[in-house]
Amino acid sequence: MSLALSCSVETTSAQDKPSSEIGTLDPEMAQPKPSADGLVWYDVTTWDVEGRILPDQERLRWFDRLPASAQQSVTSNVWNLSRHSAGMMVRFKTDATNIHVHYKLLSANLAMQHMPATGVSGIDLYARDENGNWRWVQVTRPNSQEVKTVLAKDIAPGDREFAAYLPLYNGIDSLSIGVPAGSHFQTLAPRSKPIVFYGTSITHGACASRPGMVHTAILGRRFDHPVVNLGFSGNGKMHQAVGEYLVQIDAAVYVIDCLPNMNAKMVDERCVPLVNQIRAAKPDTPIVLVEDRRNTNSWILPARDAHHTANHDALKQAFKRLTDDGVEQLYYVPGDELYGTDGDGATDGSHASDLGFYRQADVFEPILRAAIN
Repeated sequence: MSLALSCSVETTSAQDKPSSEIGTLDPEMAQPKPSADGLVWYDVTTWDVEGRILPDQERLRWFDRLPASAQQSVTSNVWNLSRHSAGMMVRFKTDATNIHVHYKLLSANLAMQHMPATGVSGIDLYARDENGNWRWVQVTRPNSQEVKTVLAKDIAPGDREFAAYLPLYNGIDSLSIGVPAGSHFQTLAPRSKPIVFYGTSITHGACASRPGMVHTAILGRRFDHPVVNLGFSGNGKMHQAVGEYLVQIDAAVYVIDCLPNMNAKMVDERCVPLVNQIRAAKPDTPIVLVEDRRNTNSWILPARDAHHTANHDALKQAFKRLTDDGVEQLYYVPGDELYGTDGDGATDGSHASDLGFYRQADVFEPILRAAIN
């Protein structure tokens, strides 16, 4: 009995190891070491990022998603959320075998209850492989408001293109990429004619484990195309004030995905005016309307399921009114299978997990491909 008790105590002690010390048990979970000296640092603001619209307009903070003028026109919630860097991505080429990052975050709230710090506040690095495909490399694991650390080390030799996605649910005050002295480093300018997404917390990125795992980012890599993410958590409601900024973007396609923040009455009142607003300014740019995803547990929650059905019906009616009025280049994404059909595509029933985002990308892709082509 004493032997059994001893083993039990020892096992419990190992399982109860504080999370801050987990790196002593599993090196893969250890916090990367701070960056040392001897690096050359490149300030991202000197060459710009993708996903930052209207760069020639004045901003209160360089990494804000909307220009300063929006503070007076959009709702206060949309404005505050626009200060998150969701969807922004910086590209560069280097032959460095170690890549470092130094950035300061707007908020000290690094994570949420259902979304890790890697997604809320992390920098997520991808690189092109020898076939030109984007492949994941590494993500930061922030534990403070200022992060200065090695992002990826012991990289295979070779000069290649990298893309670093910025935090989803936090803002950036400053960001620099560091490489060892003597390394080649080439800045890459943002590409033109982005896919523009206007939506809700799901578009914003809740609850991806990393910034590169949102469906908007996944689709950007699949199409090898720039993306603008104008997701505003809880506040993507087809506002015409936001539409004023949408129409200023030279977009390849507009994706309107606001139904998770709306009800059928709001859809009936706002969808047609928003589409007409965009079409008046952009007569030839494709517009994609997206149905509300169903909560993954709505099968057992009749009221919630009825809400989704009413939203879908309202959007179908709006689509019909628009097409009957002769609006062309209008496309439609059904919502019933955006997260799949097995109930495993969300973290909390509403917000996508990485699996849910991947499934959304699969549903979006053929419709976006037809629209862009």
